[in-house]
Amino acid sequence: MIEYILNMSKHLNNRTLTILLFLFLSISTHTMIQAQQKIGFGIHADPVISWFSSDIKEVINDGARPGFNFGLTFNKYFNPNYSFSTGISLLNAGGRLVSQDTTVMEFTSLKKILKLTTVLPNEAIVYKIQYLSIPLGLKLQTNQIGYLTFFTDLGLDPKVVIGGKTDIPSLYIKDEKAMNELRMFNLSYHITAGIEYSLGGTTAMVLGLNFDNNFLDITKDNGDQPVDKVSHKILSFRIGVNF
Repeated sequence: MIEYILNMSKHLNNRTLTILLFLFLSISTHTMIQAQQKIGFGIHADPVISWFSSDIKEVINDGARPGFNFGLTFNKYFNPNYSFSTGISLLNAGGRLVSQDTTVMEFTSLKKILKLTTVLPNEAIVYKIQYLSIPLGLKLQTNQIGYLTFFTDLGLDPKVVIGGKTDIPSLYIKDEKAMNELRMFNLSYHITAGIEYSLGGTTAMVLGLNFDNNFLDITKDNGDQPVDKVSHKILSFRIGVNF
């Protein structure tokens, strides 16, 4: 009798271990699948066209400039079709401004010496700006239709200016350091729309169009410069891969 009970106990232990192992593997697999569904990331390299706008008639936009935006994206899904989006990107953009009045520019040399440069009316000032941006948004996407998924992303982009240069063609000035003419922090909104083409599994090619517009003034109003608000508008063509 005792031997029978011991044998039964051994049999039950083995069976219990098998069941527990099966449950553990099932839960682990389910957790991994859920984790893949809840977190996604990607890379992108976007050609950019950017330009300025001003809130006063004395300072006007004088044309757009090409640029480039490279970065990483992260998505935290709280629903199969909705996620919080963020990431980090390095954005090179710029623009051209013309003032109807004489403008005195303040440049700082490598030796920290302030240099004043006078720009005559109606002469173009070209800005080349490098931003570090951390977008925060909400991504909405459709169910996959064949190989395609359509999406849109809306949100805000806190930005830090990490580099700024200026060209003044009329004075033969090129790549003059202009951080003293630019505000360091800015905030913009973005609207992105596009498609994801499935390459198999969770990998997809991304193509889209993004518009970005600053809320805050990008330039400082130094000295006798006109008091204005210059907004930076950026149109980029999203080319990327999601994993």
